[in-house]
Amino acid sequence: MSEWLVLSIAMASACAVVLTIAVLNNRRIGDDDDPSETPDVIEYMTMMIGVVYAIVLGLAIAGVWEGRSAAQESVRIEAQALHEVHARASVYPVEVRDRIRADVDAYVSHVVNDEWKVMSERNTLTERGTELLDKLRADVTDYEPKTDHEGQAYQPLVDQVAAADDARSSRAQNAGATMPGVVWFGLIIGALVTVGLIFTLQIRRTFRELLLAGLFSALIAFLLFLIWDFDAPFGRGISATADPFIDMFPGVTG
Repeated sequence: MSEWLVLSIAMASACAVVLTIAVLNNRRIGDDDDPSETPDVIEYMTMMIGVVYAIVLGLAIAGVWEGRSAAQESVRIEAQALHEVHARASVYPVEVRDRIRADVDAYVSHVVNDEWKVMSERNTLTERGTELLDKLRADVTDYEPKTDHEGQAYQPLVDQVAAADDARSSRAQNAGATMPGVVWFGLIIGALVTVGLIFTLQIRRTFRELLLAGLFSALIAFLLFLIWDFDAPFGRGISATADPFIDMFPGVTG
C-alpha cells in the first residue's frame, strides 16, 4: 500500500472520528445549554496541553529528521571515501590498481543493487557487503609500496578504506527505527488527549467549528505520520537514498 494512501486514510479517519463524536455529542446537549459557560480553567488547561504537545511533536520531528540527515551523511562519506580509493589507486602498478578498482566497483554495485533493498526491508546489512569491503581492505593494506610515490599514497588509501568502513557501520546503526516505543506511546496518548479536549469546549454543529475540529485532527494525524515516515531513515518514502554512490560511480551503478 502506498504511503501517501496510508496518510490519506489516516487523516480522513481522524477527521471522521472527531466529527462523528462532535455531532453525536451535540445531539445530547439540551437547547438551554450555553457554550459560553465553559469554565475558564478548562480553556486554560486545553490551551496549555495543546502547547506542551506541540512542543513534544516539534522535538520528535526534529529528532527523526536529524537521524535521517545523519543517515544520508554517512552514505555520502562512504561513497566519497570509496571514490578517493578508486582515484588514488592510480599511482600503483596496473595490476594492483585494476584489482583495487575492481574491488571498489564490486562493492558499490552490491550496495546499490542488492544491499540497499535488504537494508530497507530488513533493517540490516548483508554479509556479502562485509566480505567485499574486507577484500578491498586486504588488497589495499597487503600491498608493499615499491617507490616513494607509492609509499606516500599508501597511508591515505588505508585511511580512506577505514573511513568507508566507519561510514558503513554508521549506516548499519541508522538502518532501523530510531524512535523508542515509549516515545511513540507518549505521542499517541498525547494526540488522543489533545484531540479529546476539543470536546470540553462544547463544539456546536456549525460549519466553522466542525471544519476547525476536522482540520486540527487531520493536522495531528499528518504530523504523526511524518514522524513515522522519518523514523526509518532507509526504509520509507522520505528516506535517505543511494544517490551519492550513483553520482560518483555512474558507470558501475547505471
